[in-house]
Amino acid sequence: MTQPKIIQTQSDIPQTIDVTVYDEYGEAQTKQIACERALTVYLNWKEIVTLMTLGARPDKLVLGYLKNQGLINDVELLDSIIIDWETQSAAVVTAEQNDDIDATLAKKTVTSGCGQGTMFGNVMKKLENITLPQPRITQSSLYGLLEALTHHNDTYKAAGAVHGCAVCRGTEILSFVEDIGRHNAVDTLTGEMWLKGETGDDKIFYTTGRLTSEMVIKVAQMGIPVLLSRSGVTQMGYDLAQQLGITMIARAKGHRFQVFNGADNIEFDVKGSVE
Repeated sequence: MTQPKIIQTQSDIPQTIDVTVYDEYGEAQTKQIACERALTVYLNWKEIVTLMTLGARPDKLVLGYLKNQGLINDVELLDSIIIDWETQSAAVVTAEQNDDIDATLAKKTVTSGCGQGTMFGNVMKKLENITLPQPRITQSSLYGLLEALTHHNDTYKAAGAVHGCAVCRGTEILSFVEDIGRHNAVDTLTGEMWLKGETGDDKIFYTTGRLTSEMVIKVAQMGIPVLLSRSGVTQMGYDLAQQLGITMIARAKGHRFQVFNGADNIEFDVKGSVE
């Protein structure tokens, strides 16, 4: 697969900074807070959107965002991605033609994503013919994966104020990323998988955030059939999971979880309660 040229200034930007805070007794303490940066995305020099992000993997973030919005579709036609933190801009150059870009940008839905997510164009139309596999998952493997996930969330543990997402296979975490909003984190993983030419058939997607319609749509676009969260579910997210055939598991932490859709795909192989 042809890889685009990636240029980035200040590639070592910090994810957290130290600040002085005062507790309820007036005592000074040094605490970490999450960094938040504006990154304006340009596609062939046309301004698309400004994302608020930690900036952990900005090239993957902007590619995943553009792909999930249906603004780019052919990874082979990508020429370059230029990330410039001095101007807070990300320029994606591609030979792919998108004559309907103005119409696509004009039709958008503001979603419930932290910060402000958007879904452009006829994304749902493109999902009508999607068919996802229905893998079997054991209760014990879910416990193993949840245990493995406790060793991540570094920025959250240090500073809070961020969401984490991961692409997993079995009990293995293939890639984990944190960002200001969960929609940024899923876009980053989308871009990463796209550049690697990976498929989602055998994978599980994990998020610390709630399972909204936006999250279900983006995971379906990645071709991932299982969605796992430590948070809750919205009604539209639930309806879409049923419609698209996504196994939806929420309120997952430790040895507890709730299967909202796809219970037939779960093998309950741990007898009795596990604390």
